[in-house]
Amino acid sequence: MAKIILTYKLKPGVTSEAFEAWVRTTDYPAMRGLSRVASFANHRVTGLLLGDGEPGMDYIEIFDVPDLNGFVTQDMPGGVVQGIMGDFMSKVEDPKFILADEVV
Repeated sequence: MAKIILTYKLKPGVTSEAFEAWVRTTDYPAMRGLSRVASFANHRVTGLLLGDGEPGMDYIEIFDVPDLNGFVTQDMPGGVVQGIMGDFMSKVEDPKFILADEVV
């Protein structure tokens, strides 16, 4: 199962409270409603476990996607994902969309 991992910072002026309310009321229901998304969770970054400095991101999202090809070719260009992406991109900066597979 593929993992899609997003990392990003909030844009200046976007509060964590407003962003997290949007995640709970809009992002979660829409993205979790897609049949090709087995699970999806957003995580607030709180700091580094080791080392000094800032983590370089405010949030990390992790998706489990069993049918990555279907997600990319059918869900991503569809109305649900495009609507969420428009909202999302208005709230965040420097997003990185990472694909990963578990090492077993």
